[in-house]
Amino acid sequence: MDKQLSNTAVLFIDLINDFQFEGGEKLLSHTEEILPNILKLRQFAEIQQLPIIYINDHYRLWQYDQAKIIDYCTNDANEHIMEKIKPNPNDFFLIKPQHSAFYQTPLQSLLQDLNRTHLIISGIAGDICVLFTAKDAYMYQYSMHVPKNCMASEVKEGNDYALYLLHSVMKANIDPI
Repeated sequence: MDKQLSNTAVLFIDLINDFQFEGGEKLLSHTEEILPNILKLRQFAEIQQLPIIYINDHYRLWQYDQAKIIDYCTNDANEHIMEKIKPNPNDFFLIKPQHSAFYQTPLQSLLQDLNRTHLIISGIAGDICVLFTAKDAYMYQYSMHVPKNCMASEVKEGNDYALYLLHSVMKANIDPI
């Protein structure tokens, strides 16, 4: 494995989502658009044997039980997505109380234990949770790739602005996968 990949982990932010909120229909539609790229990234990570870490909102289900959260979030509108993107048994699954995947989670400790210093970050919503996660990753001095075709937000202009900040301020590579 080349040096860059030997220290890489893939983060999937908030992919397990019920989309049951104001603006959720737009986010669901934009998530459907990036789904093939998310699956391509997942396949790449599996082939390269990279750690895959899901970090997700908890939906007031604090038991870290991914099956409960998936069941809670699955509905008629998103079932076709949930079946394709749910974690595999070897994937890591963390819950978060706020926007950033680092805030009050064991993510930093997990990445240190796995000896990972480069992150490929993807998920939803790009202009909130992905952006806040990348901001914290930058503060912790991780290098990042946030593929612009693996991130979705409710509003495309918000997504584009987040990509601008990711690239210009946080020095993330935003090239598509």
